[in-house]
Formats: sequence, C-alpha cells, structure tokens
Amino acid sequence: MKLDARLTLFITLVAVFMTCLVTGDLIGGKLTSVHVFGREWSFSVGNLAFPVTFILTDILNEFYGKAIVRRISIIAFAMVGLVVLLCTIADAVPWWSGTQAADWGGLTPAQFDPVFVGARRIQISSMFAFILANFIDISVFFMLKRVTGNRLLWLRATGSTAISQLIDTAAITALAFAEQLTFEEYVLMVVFSYVVKLCCAIGVTPIIYGLHSLIEHRFNIEPAPLEPKA
Repeated sequence: MKLDARLTLFITLVAVFMTCLVTGDLIGGKLTSVHVFGREWSFSVGNLAFPVTFILTDILNEFYGKAIVRRISIIAFAMVGLVVLLCTIADAVPWWSGTQAADWGGLTPAQFDPVFVGARRIQISSMFAFILANFIDISVFFMLKRVTGNRLLWLRATGSTAISQLIDTAAITALAFAEQLTFEEYVLMVVFSYVVKLCCAIGVTPIIYGLHSLIEHRFNIEPAPLEPKA
C-alpha cells in the first residue's frame, strides 16, 4: 500500500505527538527552578516536552478537523493508560536474583523504581488533566476559527492554548503534587508553570506558521474545511 502525502504527514504528526506526551509524563516528576524577581520559581521538566504537543495539536486541528483531533486525544489518553499498565506489570515482575549482587553493574530496583514506578501518579494525573484540557483546546480553537475563518492563525493557536493550559496546569499540579506542596507553593508552581507554557505557546507561533506554509506548499494539503455546528 502506498501512503499519500496527507496520510504520511498525519502518521508522523501523531507519532511525534504521542512520543512527546508520554515522555513529558515520564520526566514530569523532576522539578527544576529558576530565580526570577528575587525568588525561586519551581516547575516540572515535563514542560520541556509539552510545547511540542501545543504545536502539533494546532496543526492537527488546522489540517485534519475537530472529529479527528478528538479521536487522537482519546487514543492518546488510552496510550498513557497503556504505559501505566505496562509499568505496573513491569514493577510486579520479580527482579532476577543476580541484580542483588554487589558486583552487578546493570539497572537496579533503586534506579528503576523512582523513574517508572514513581512516575505512575504523574501519568495517571496527566491522563485526566490532558483529556480535559485538550477537549477544551479543540473547542476553543474551532470556536475562534468559526469567527476568523482561515485568517489569524496566531489567535486561535495561542488563544486555545492559553485557556486549555491554564486548566491543565492547575489540574495536573493539584493531582500530582498537592500532597507535597503547601497552598502557597502550589499557587506559585501553577502560576510559573502556566507562564512558561504561555510563553512557549507565543514563542512557537512562528514555527506553527512555518509548518502551516510548508504543509500547504510542499505537501499541497489544504486546511480542513470548517465543520458545521452539531
């Protein structure tokens, strides 16, 4: 079977989207910080992967339509669940006795568990925060597209991200870190993480325009027509 340009592009975009989503969850338990305005602001390193998902969600919205992107979101939700299941099974399988030897140079439980077992709460929290935020992102994107048509791509891309990521950031931080944070620390983490995501959303706007132009002119793929109201 020969894949046409539209299907090849679709598979590539979805594959990168899923990879960044799962990777963001796996690395999301690590917190880093920066010193700005005389204080330390903490945020999850998962925020390094998620800006790519912002770009791809907007491109998929633009070229494949609301129904397709909703289906991708549901599949992504299920794939994160699959990762959780596989990590849980891997955790339940007993370790080979040789890994307890003093001269063992491979992976040990002390190295494996914090990454793949400790990330379970992050992954489960992310599943529910993601599906909520992504459905809001899709709805806002197409509401703005209905108003602007194919003009003002930056407005629907940034506007949908600004709203959905505020909800996503508040939800994922509460679900994943609430027990470890005071209320003040929670608020500060939400605020700074959201600012990071919003700056990324604004910063990647030229990339979205570049990809939009490349897809239209290199692959000769037109934006999906606006779907009628349900």
